[in-house]
Amino acid sequence: MEEQSTNKDERIEIRISAYDKRIFQKAQKLSGDKSFSSFIVRIVKEQSEEIVAKKDRIISSERDRKIFFDAVFGSGIPNQNLVEAAKKYKSQNTPK
Repeated sequence: MEEQSTNKDERIEIRISAYDKRIFQKAQKLSGDKSFSSFIVRIVKEQSEEIVAKKDRIISSERDRKIFFDAVFGSGIPNQNLVEAAKKYKSQNTPK
């Protein structure tokens, strides 16, 4: 995530219906947020972070899935590290 700044020098302007505004204001009062702006910022920020985190999980799981399937169904030729690990395992676990 990007570094958070405490400077509030950006502005967003939106147009909403009267009904939406009434619902938002009612929710703000019920939530305990001191101002309408702080309520809107908090809610939008929470939802935005959740959306980004979900997308990051999807990207990570897709990357992991590709790595797994490439390992299982890839070339089939073990690399040198795997060959050495198998030899070591066999030497340590072979009955004497």
